[in-house]
Amino acid sequence: MSPADGVPGPHTPLSTQARQTKADIPGKEHGGKQRDAFFDNAKYLAIVLVAMGHSWEPLKGDSRILEALYTVVYCFHMPAFIIISGFFSRGFDMRPDRLKRLITGVVVPYVVFETAYPTFRNLVTGSHEEISLLDPWYLTWFLVALFIWRLTTPIWKLVRAPFAVALGIAMLASVTPNIGDDLDLQRVLQFLPYFVLGLCMKPEHFQLVRRRGLRIAAVPVFAAALAVGWWAVPRMNTAWFYHRDSAQELGAPWWCGPVMTLALMGCSLLLTACFFAWVPGRKTWFTALGAGTLYGYLLHGFLVKFADYRGWFDHPWLHRPLGEILVTLAFGAAVTLLCTRPVQRVFRFAMEPKMEWAFKQDAAELARERQRKEREREKAGA
Repeated sequence: MSPADGVPGPHTPLSTQARQTKADIPGKEHGGKQRDAFFDNAKYLAIVLVAMGHSWEPLKGDSRILEALYTVVYCFHMPAFIIISGFFSRGFDMRPDRLKRLITGVVVPYVVFETAYPTFRNLVTGSHEEISLLDPWYLTWFLVALFIWRLTTPIWKLVRAPFAVALGIAMLASVTPNIGDDLDLQRVLQFLPYFVLGLCMKPEHFQLVRRRGLRIAAVPVFAAALAVGWWAVPRMNTAWFYHRDSAQELGAPWWCGPVMTLALMGCSLLLTACFFAWVPGRKTWFTALGAGTLYGYLLHGFLVKFADYRGWFDHPWLHRPLGEILVTLAFGAAVTLLCTRPVQRVFRFAMEPKMEWAFKQDAAELARERQRKEREREKAGA
């Protein structure tokens, strides 16, 4: 990025664009509003890292370097995406139209994909896995988490020190093994501080980390992180980065839960800041793909699982450096294609269904729609 990239977006300043693009879901802004290139770029790059990380899981056991890279990426890729989710949730309230979008854009995709993933496994492997809406399968935990986080947004706007409260909840969750697996609540609670942090952030906070000095400083920070990751491979359980288990479930003393929560929070925020520092603020060839990141997120799981079910990752040559690079590039390209507009059009019925038939008509919303149409007719007449 050049110094000029400190002004995000080609036409309007970041503060104006942020007010204009308060979306319900990152990657799914509605209407013809001015989008901010920085956030679209960040969402796309984060989702590519997610897909690459999933492709490394079956391969990393044979490569300490790959496992170190995996550890570093897992330290910040979901925190970055969740912080953006929180940032774009700042305008959420219990207004009927926003609740409708929450249902059609989060609940419906959850039901569809929570049904589709085990069905897909049964068809490919001949297994008989049951479908359960209470036990998020593979990638669908994020939709459950987003739904719960979004509903609690008005509470976080009300309380004092919301980030400190959310961090305290995450620390308590890390020492509470009896939370259970229903709705993946461990992940919901342990990732909660990142969402609340996004709610508390303002556009100028993103501008701070995109200064030239910080972009330069991010290089040695990431280099040091890779070195620490390489050192930690045989010494640390990678499951800590998933935030889905308590300390006791990971075989550690209870007090390790709060300590690791704070330590990982510090590392994640540092690397996330470095990641944001490197995200271009100008329009690039992949900026438009930021609108389809949820499509790429949910759909690439079928590719990863199909390759796993078919044993493709077991080929010895894929466990060599050249094979690992090929797999990384292949899944990066695949998730890129899954974020494109043609794919969005095909799968919009599952991701963004209209479902007007399912909701009562809201009088206030109808009045706003009539006013909008009247203004459009007046402009056309003028």
